[in-house]
Amino acid sequence: MSPDVPQDEPQSQHATTVDKHVGQRIRELRLAMGLSQQQLARLIGVTYQQAHKYERGLNRISAGRLFVIAQAFATDPAWFFEGISGRDEAQELTSRQRRQLALLRNFALIKDEKHQEAISSMARTLAGS
Repeated sequence: MSPDVPQDEPQSQHATTVDKHVGQRIRELRLAMGLSQQQLARLIGVTYQQAHKYERGLNRISAGRLFVIAQAFATDPAWFFEGISGRDEAQELTSRQRRQLALLRNFALIKDEKHQEAISSMARTLAGS
């Protein structure tokens, strides 16, 4: 068992390194989407204060809530745990990850649904080739 996770983990109310990592990943996605914490809170059905605590890793996120957050960002829940290992968690983003975040940020800025669908269709076509 990881030294960062207490032995009595199910009963523990204290945030761990994993909670902080997941919170940081939520923050990265929120910023990439160009959302404020207030907008994130509305999107996932919590108060601004709760969203802030999630991002800072101060409060634990239930599995159900994490699933809602993943759906709101159209990502796999496993994405929030990527990069967790025995290594230093302050890893730099790879160039591919930076491009993905930039693409996500720019896509979120497109207001016209027809344009969004055109971009999505093009991405599906390119991914299939």
